[in-house]
Amino acid sequence: MTADDSFGRLDDDDYPAYTMGRAAELLGTTQGFLRALGEGRLITPLRSAGGHRRYSRYQLRIAARARELVDQGTPIEAACRIVILEDQLEEAQRINTEYRRTADPAAPVESRA
Repeated sequence: MTADDSFGRLDDDDYPAYTMGRAAELLGTTQGFLRALGEGRLITPLRSAGGHRRYSRYQLRIAARARELVDQGTPIEAACRIVILEDQLEEAQRINTEYRRTADPAAPVESRA
């Protein structure tokens, strides 16, 4: 691996750069909370060669959203489901926008939304 390859990962939202301890610290939560998100199938951390959980920036954003909901009184299982549905909706909207853009490239931007 070259230095250029390593630096390229700095911008990769999916690169599992954060240990469980560091992820919990960044989110202001506990490692148990992160484990619960895994049990709720919200995030699945990658594992290091030694078997330790590693989280990406994308996963940390998802976990932060779940924490907001839990802090507002939503049970963790419900928070996981809500965040999963929000993520699915966002992806469907992105796909729909892209479909409209390719289906009618001459249409004004306002009518595609």
